[in-house]
Amino acid sequence: MSLVDQWPDGIDPDHVPTHIACVMDGNGRWARARGLPRTEGHAAGEEALLDAVEGALILGVRWLTMFAFSTENWRRPADEVRYLMGFNESLLMRRRDELHAKGVRIRFAGRRDWRVPRRVLRRMDESVELTRDNRRMTLTMAFNYGGRAEIVDAVRALVAEGVDPDGVTEKSIRAHLYQSEQPDPDLMVRTSGEYRISNFLLWQLAYSELVFSDVLWPDFRRQHLFAAVAEYQHRERRYGRVRT
Repeated sequence: MSLVDQWPDGIDPDHVPTHIACVMDGNGRWARARGLPRTEGHAAGEEALLDAVEGALILGVRWLTMFAFSTENWRRPADEVRYLMGFNESLLMRRRDELHAKGVRIRFAGRRDWRVPRRVLRRMDESVELTRDNRRMTLTMAFNYGGRAEIVDAVRALVAEGVDPDGVTEKSIRAHLYQSEQPDPDLMVRTSGEYRISNFLLWQLAYSELVFSDVLWPDFRRQHLFAAVAEYQHRERRYGRVRT
């Protein structure tokens, strides 16, 4: 079936978000509801991730950013953190060739500090290099990421460069964000019925449309992404202006 045949009903092809960001939430609750360890929820979320990517490709979304592991997630039980490090490493090994074949460029946003195992950093670098020339869509995994940390790191970089206070502008801060070339998200989707952004893309979400879904992440599929895009298309984005 061609991508044209798969186009979802009710979505205007001329008004598709350029950049969608997603907080993949609810893995633990999904597992608990089934009497399973929390780690089983993370494993089940892999299929949701790949189906959401496929849905975004169908729509022609150019940028997709997924919140994979936050700077606050280090506070979770050590066994869960170790599992998540290994899971993200194995996810890249299992899926990067598939994503590469689909024309997806893989990027990462977040701190590369001592807490992230070197083997995981190697897999991340390998995935970036493998897919660096792809242009169909850029998939950014926010890994060891925090919105406040990103802004702090940008300001630190400016200070280290000796920038005069008058030179600290929105433009100069943006230029020092982790992925400064990507456009701000048009749409942010969060699953599991939580109504907050949880330190995700604090700078970039200033004028994004926010859609909150009650679906737990492991149950999230492309039709839920399509529903979020349909809701987005019914919003009026004014960027501080008034309707004339």
